[in-house]
Amino acid sequence: MNRSFNGCWTCRLRRKKCDEQRPRCNECLTLHISTCNYGKKPAWMDDGVKQEAMAEQIKNEVKQQAPYRRRGKRESVATSNTNVSIPESGDQTEASSYMDESNTTPSDPPDAASPINTKNVCKEVRKMRPFAQSDSVLLVFYLERILPFLFPFYRPAPLHGGPAWILDLVISSPVIRQAILCQSSYFFALAHDTSTITDDRMWEALLEQTKDAFNMLRNSIQIIESYDENEHVLSSVRTMAAIIQLQRFEIAITCFDNCQAHLNAALTIFKKVVDVVGAVNLASSSTTFQTILRLLGPPTWILPAQQAEVSSSEQAAFRFSTALLLFDDIIASTALQERPQLYEYHHSLLCKNSGIDSVPPINLETTMGCQNWVLEQIGEIAVLDAWKKHCKAAGNLDVGELVHRATAIKKTLEAHLSCFESELVSVPQESSLLDDMFAAEDYSGQARTIARQSSLMTRIWAHSTFLYLSVIVSGWQPANAEVRHHVAQVLELLTHHVSPPSLLRTMAWPFCVVGCLTETAQKACIREMVDSLRPASRFSTVRRGFDIVERVWNDREMGNAGEFATYFQSDTMLALLV
Repeated sequence: MNRSFNGCWTCRLRRKKCDEQRPRCNECLTLHISTCNYGKKPAWMDDGVKQEAMAEQIKNEVKQQAPYRRRGKRESVATSNTNVSIPESGDQTEASSYMDESNTTPSDPPDAASPINTKNVCKEVRKMRPFAQSDSVLLVFYLERILPFLFPFYRPAPLHGGPAWILDLVISSPVIRQAILCQSSYFFALAHDTSTITDDRMWEALLEQTKDAFNMLRNSIQIIESYDENEHVLSSVRTMAAIIQLQRFEIAITCFDNCQAHLNAALTIFKKVVDVVGAVNLASSSTTFQTILRLLGPPTWILPAQQAEVSSSEQAAFRFSTALLLFDDIIASTALQERPQLYEYHHSLLCKNSGIDSVPPINLETTMGCQNWVLEQIGEIAVLDAWKKHCKAAGNLDVGELVHRATAIKKTLEAHLSCFESELVSVPQESSLLDDMFAAEDYSGQARTIARQSSLMTRIWAHSTFLYLSVIVSGWQPANAEVRHHVAQVLELLTHHVSPPSLLRTMAWPFCVVGCLTETAQKACIREMVDSLRPASRFSTVRRGFDIVERVWNDREMGNAGEFATYFQSDTMLALLV
């Protein structure tokens, strides 16, 4: 008689009683169901195919989360057993028995009449694991080796959670787990023996993992497409993170065939998440990004009295993935001769607020090693190139207007670079006893090294951006005095200052731009840089960039070098040098 119709939609779908707790009811919280939501009726509650698909998805999610629930119960029982009280006299025998067992030392011989059943113990241990032990090995390998290799400038502070968000999402999100396992399997094979990478069986296993990842990704995207704009933002963020991980994996194995498809899918999901707060709001105000992060929260509190706040896994994933997506979108725009698809968000996400000591919502330096202002100006040049392309197609290109727009960009670049080089690059040190505890890992020393490397990276990207602007306005002019100056600056930094040389893999785009404009005497230096990167399979983007460089060299000698963008794309492929 008192039946309520205000329960969450997940409980209604499962025909379960809902306690109507918000933001997530206790039923969904206990079962670790991520789709709990209130509000207006979702699109999948259609009494048809979508509703059946969602019911099946939730059923599978409940099954997948079963090991975590069992583990939680066991931990709870173990905790309660540490505080066992002596029962009443009627239970003295049981109490004594318990006490005898608990006081047994490791040296006590086991009862010969009841030997340990190893098979049963192993079976129970396997039930408690969320995934196989081999996957655990590959996951640790990813966190300790692959993540620093792919993103050497991404070092989230341990006291802010470090890369723990990746671990959390790998456990809770099968699609992200599969995307990461693909990468880890490939690099693990490389680390053991580079010859095994040609083994047909290894490739078959790798392709099977990739196929599983794509299938999971496809199912996730199909479900997301049926959501209203305010539904399942968490699932959208996880899917976006998985797409970007797969993008990096395919590029790592020199497969650029799906670059455009992956990029478009990630951009679509990003815009869907942004629509929750309004695209116009995000384009006009950087504080709107914080609104999105709040939707992905709340943060985790590590210490009592809420004194140590750590971003939730989805918050950290969205910030990291957005940085990579902005970066990829800008680099892709230089090859497509199009305005970056996220161009309208550049100012609010990449520029500092008007407040004192404010920082931009997205800091590319901590992710890609290059400060925001350089990538922002690369985006502006891409917009200029797109405008030039459109005017040439229409037959009304005004060269004076082209030069005028290019001059404005050049002045902005010069002002930023002058200010940047005049500042002393330093890392603020906060000395504390806790820092000393982590001295074995040399975290503070590592931070100083990364800061120096970031300074070099920013200068290399900045000089390369000047060269990119020059090519867009004047074509290939390697003998031009200003062009020669910027080429010489980059070669000096790459040859004598960047260490280790493997960092070149994070600078494939500027390396390619500079290489295309080198003169004959400098070509040997470019070849030597590429040849020194071993094994070649770990540096696919640099190798692909060098292929482009050699094509430009040949066309220059023949006197028929084309436009900048034509060398980065074909009818079927986009060479995304990220």
